[in-house]
Amino acid sequence: MELAIHNWMRAEPLAETVERIAKLGYTKLEIQGAPELYNTQKVKKLLDAHGLDCWGSVTLMLEDRNMLAKDPRQREKSVQYVLDLAKMVKELGGSVISLVPATVGKTIPDGRPEEEWKWAIEGIQKVYEYTESVGLRIGIEPINRFETYFINRGDQALALAEAVGPNCGVCLDTFHMNLEEEDLYDAIRKAKGRLVNFHVADNNRMAPGMGTLNWNKIIGTLREIEYDSVLSVEFCAPIDRTPVNPYPNSIDTAAKGLSEEQRKFLEDHGSAAVTKEFYEMLTRKSVETLKPFL
Repeated sequence: MELAIHNWMRAEPLAETVERIAKLGYTKLEIQGAPELYNTQKVKKLLDAHGLDCWGSVTLMLEDRNMLAKDPRQREKSVQYVLDLAKMVKELGGSVISLVPATVGKTIPDGRPEEEWKWAIEGIQKVYEYTESVGLRIGIEPINRFETYFINRGDQALALAEAVGPNCGVCLDTFHMNLEEEDLYDAIRKAKGRLVNFHVADNNRMAPGMGTLNWNKIIGTLREIEYDSVLSVEFCAPIDRTPVNPYPNSIDTAAKGLSEEQRKFLEDHGSAAVTKEFYEMLTRKSVETLKPFL
């Protein structure tokens, strides 16, 4: 297995992120799902210079991005966003698109269940047609009920993937699984053959090894289903604003380069801008916990 990490958890120049993760032993980057921010030729050159590959990207379903919207124009715009993201990944030589179909933070549906299921399939199939033509894989990702009302468990993601097409996959995330699955190990086993990406954070969404999850058993179950691809680190540290904060220098009170979209995404995930030192500690801890299993 190899280690990847996202770069949406802290607003900093991409070159700074790439230099850090290369030194720590990561081999891949799962780049922020904001294709408008990146010149893919420059990013590819930067990754190559540090011996890294692009693993893929995750959809940032914010604002009016919603493949389940009642308004067909909104659905069409959302599909185009995912297509743009997929094209960015292709240009960077990546492999996967981790796809959340509905707006993150939206917990009230626009339509009836059967309508939304139909809209989800139709939208994802448009992306699937492109990804199949260029050799990318879609991984539909379940996230917890407090972030979406649609697709919270692995069996739901599998059902949607099967409805989209034979090569559509799923992406599982240990943080969300710990909240929503009756048995997270069984959920991994059921995804055999369709698991194309695996996000890792501990039960408290801190770095792996900073909570209660059994990483030996999790990685053992992945090997059991013959998943030998990438573990993609996606911690999103909760921010403690009380006097008992064990990491008193964790909050960046003067963050630079943090867009309103990034700020909202972090806040929707119960986090905020974090300091360089705190972020480096979390990035390093993830490697230290997971490296023995690679």
